[in-house]
Amino acid sequence: MTTADLHTLASAYAVHALDGQERAAFERHLVDCDACEQEVAEFTATAGRLALASTVRARPVMREQVLQRITTVRQVSPGAAPLERVRRGALRGGALARWALAASVAAAVFGGTAAWQYERAQDASREAARAQRQVEDVAGVLAAPDAKSRSAKVAGGAGTLVVSASRERAVFIASGMSAPPRGKVYQLWFADDGGKMRSAGLMDPDRSSQAVLMQGAVDGASGIGITVEPAGGSKQPTSTPVALLGVPA
Repeated sequence: MTTADLHTLASAYAVHALDGQERAAFERHLVDCDACEQEVAEFTATAGRLALASTVRARPVMREQVLQRITTVRQVSPGAAPLERVRRGALRGGALARWALAASVAAAVFGGTAAWQYERAQDASREAARAQRQVEDVAGVLAAPDAKSRSAKVAGGAGTLVVSASRERAVFIASGMSAPPRGKVYQLWFADDGGKMRSAGLMDPDRSSQAVLMQGAVDGASGIGITVEPAGGSKQPTSTPVALLGVPA
């Protein structure tokens, strides 16, 4: 494959459309080609915007339907066989008191199961709503009329910082970053005046490509940094940054 051919693979590489041999050849070429590096970063940012722009909001009525229906679904008891033996014994012996006790126990079990299911449904609904808000916030920054971006190589891949001054928010888009060491995570930071670093959230250690809404307002930050920190993050950076990007003017 010629160098000219490799130059044409930037867009396919950005959306993970190359096979193993083509990807390896392009990554070797990417090390020494600034033009392709810039194209990959731009294509990655564009792909992220297009994907988020196509997100469809779930209908509000779906939540009520799920919560209503889940309380009417009867669950199979894990102790069905033993309960059946209890039922037959109670009928044979005519022990009404024991039958009433079994019925009350069953009611408690099924009632508790229904309550647990309802709580789980509520938790799932809240988590889905939170995720939806985050997707909308990311899409809002990427699609903002005043959005500006800056790209750089980051941990074996590419990273693009997108900032909207009107929204005072920033999004970091990663593509092809190497995984952090086991038990570690990439942490994002805002670099404020005087060199003070302010935590802006954690990246998903299991995803090499992702769009992260940075926590907190840009608030005049001069740049961002990315460090490797213990799982759960740190209050202040504990390692040398793997990347530093200035906030685009």
